[in-house]
Amino acid sequence: MQVVIVTGGTFGIGRGISVALARRGYRVVAFGLDGRQLSSLAENGGALLRSELAERGLEADVLEADVAQAADVRRVADFTIGKYGRIDALVNNAAIGPLGTILETSEEVWDRVLAVNLKGVFLCCKAIVPHMIRQGGGAIVNIGSGAGWGKPNMAAYSASKGGIFALSAALAYDHFQDHIRVNTVVPGGGGIVTGMSLGRFDGDAQKAARGAPGTAAGRYATPDDLGNAVAFLLSQEAEAISGTVLDVGCFANQGGPIPMRRRAEQPAADSTPRQDQSTVSK
Repeated sequence: MQVVIVTGGTFGIGRGISVALARRGYRVVAFGLDGRQLSSLAENGGALLRSELAERGLEADVLEADVAQAADVRRVADFTIGKYGRIDALVNNAAIGPLGTILETSEEVWDRVLAVNLKGVFLCCKAIVPHMIRQGGGAIVNIGSGAGWGKPNMAAYSASKGGIFALSAALAYDHFQDHIRVNTVVPGGGGIVTGMSLGRFDGDAQKAARGAPGTAAGRYATPDDLGNAVAFLLSQEAEAISGTVLDVGCFANQGGPIPMRRRAEQPAADSTPRQDQSTVSK
């Protein structure tokens, strides 16, 4: 029995990860906040995740907690240890991503973005790594972004995601001898309709996906694609892999750009992921 905690595990990419891992037999503890967050239209994710799991005949523990609050993170870790006695894996997915240049970003927004996107990873690893060390090892996957190399109109978000690359590498070095693997997954290709992307584009799903290059599969990436990548990195098949960045969708980590398709070559509308208000993205 493998036990995994997924932060931001009730929305969008996190939902896809939670479902993918539950489908593979993991004991999943997913947590997030049910109310709308800065720049996102996602809400009531806990109930929506529970409903989807029930439809698929799957189970998971779904909690409400704020990844930026140390007490909340400790509560989730204590719940997991109390119920299962161990924590084998951690997926740091929770993030918020308002747009804005440095001149348009208030100090309050800056602090909240860094608190959720970067401090949240710090708090979760600080709470959970000691359990992994006592168990003799574990696996951590952090969800990054191509914005971590800098993108226009994303000053705070880019700064937070750049920190994810650096922190992930530092963790991989520091806990190599503890047999704790740390890797980063980067969503790419665009077109993942999430609460964050909808929030950036006034709820217009078509605008959110417009211009996205899609993937080598000839369609947009989906939360399930991210879930499959995370599941691989947590699995025994990846037991010798640590300190790497896995790009799902092509070239997001390297910065691109991918040559744009002509309009007639854009991925078909039926290849876009299911839209709901439970999503939040990277």
